[in-house]
Amino acid sequence: MDLGDRISVERSGMSYEGVLMPSRRKDHVVIKLDNGYNVGLCVPPSSLKLVEKGQELKPLDKDKPLRQREGLPMVSILSTGGTIASKVDYRTGAVTSQFSAGEIISAIPELEEIANYHARVIYQILSENMRADYWMELARAVASEISSGSEGVIITHGTDTMMYTAAALSFMLKSPVPVVIVGSQRSSDRPSSDAAMNAISAATVAISDIAEVCVVMHGSTSDDYCSIHRGTRVRKMHTSRRDAFQSMNQPPLGRVDYLSRKIKTFAPFRHRGEESLVLMDKLEPRCALVKYTPGSSPEILNYYIDKGYRGLVIEGTGLGHVASDWIEGIRRATEENIPLVVTSQCLRGRICDRVYDTGRYMLDAGAIEGEDMLPEVALVKLMWVLANRPDAVRSMMTRPLAGEISFSTPITV
Repeated sequence: MDLGDRISVERSGMSYEGVLMPSRRKDHVVIKLDNGYNVGLCVPPSSLKLVEKGQELKPLDKDKPLRQREGLPMVSILSTGGTIASKVDYRTGAVTSQFSAGEIISAIPELEEIANYHARVIYQILSENMRADYWMELARAVASEISSGSEGVIITHGTDTMMYTAAALSFMLKSPVPVVIVGSQRSSDRPSSDAAMNAISAATVAISDIAEVCVVMHGSTSDDYCSIHRGTRVRKMHTSRRDAFQSMNQPPLGRVDYLSRKIKTFAPFRHRGEESLVLMDKLEPRCALVKYTPGSSPEILNYYIDKGYRGLVIEGTGLGHVASDWIEGIRRATEENIPLVVTSQCLRGRICDRVYDTGRYMLDAGAIEGEDMLPEVALVKLMWVLANRPDAVRSMMTRPLAGEISFSTPITV
């Protein structure tokens, strides 16, 4: 039997049927079940029964021109890789990035009912490989598509660092049209994949009136609706659930009903055509996010200062605290013109360093309060501010630029 064949096997009175996957052990069989999950069984190869020979899948035609329909808006799809552009590689059993933007459109025919598309591959990587220069390149690509007449932009992206990219684009771009980031928790060849529904919902938002950088992902574990999250308020809150993404400290901008494709909004947003296109694509990559833990050494701050970092964000406890022996490190950073922003590990709520003595000492040492910003958003914002307004870091970091700070935090989110 060959990898990719459909097989069945019995073990301990249970019957398993699925696709034969690679295994590192000769006495170990891995089967991909119909529900999309893998099961590993210690059984001899002689116990395997062939159900059906696997057929070699013909790749989608990468050069096939995209069909254009009269009367539909033009939307750009920029592919950066990630699970939504991935499938299982049966040589290794791993999920790898293998689809281009055009192939995604060809694989989801419902997309062609919503808009016409121009598709480009910016890069094909898993999102843990993202970095500041990739964000800058992506912002320029988005601006180029909008300048060329696109009425909306969709970015396919891996989920693990999607919130960083969403924040970066939110600060680098003011857009007259929707900029929608979408991904999937499960690859397209899995029965439980969320790729198609997320992509269809993203296209629906891309032709809508919501001219924001936003993230569109499953809003529940069922295939009923997708949530529309503001790019500076969204966070991945679960490793594998399809509804992993949540808006923090404010409601989602809205939701897309999957069957009707109707959008219901919950929060104010920038409307289509309200802003002219503005691109400010500089970022200072020499910034770091430091998570404070009990007993951690204050030498951590000195390390980053000595290494020439230009800005620091501390993810502090509760209202935004660190141990008292970190105070001098904060003071040193301030004296060396290295802004240090304090956020909270709690994620929900806002920091306040005026309640306890430690917080007051931190402020006296020069710490900047991050209000109700998410730590990763504060990091990306600091990278943008240092590159574009280094003369006004303190004032810029404490006022909202892209919806990342609110003046009051609702108790219901």
